[in-house]
Amino acid sequence: MAASGREAIVSSWGPYVGACAAFLSSLSYVPQVRKAWPRGSTADLSLTMLVVLTCGLSLWIAYGVVRGDWVIVAANGVGAALSGLVLAFKLRDVLH
Repeated sequence: MAASGREAIVSSWGPYVGACAAFLSSLSYVPQVRKAWPRGSTADLSLTMLVVLTCGLSLWIAYGVVRGDWVIVAANGVGAALSGLVLAFKLRDVLH
């Protein structure tokens, strides 16, 4: 197979690899949300890390919008929402 044929195959799989990576990365937040949902279960989480992570994911969403890349927007949208939930639970626990 010629180099251009391999490149075409690789580039055609790119969106699927990206979507799979986005799905798995987004799922990684679910156990933390489930742990943080009950009151008082966020003591071992860093508030600073959650703020920085949520801001970073939000910037990735903006970047995806600018580039018109739905995989970046969707993956980071789910991640930012879940990270934002954990952040809200952390703030709830810190303030009470």
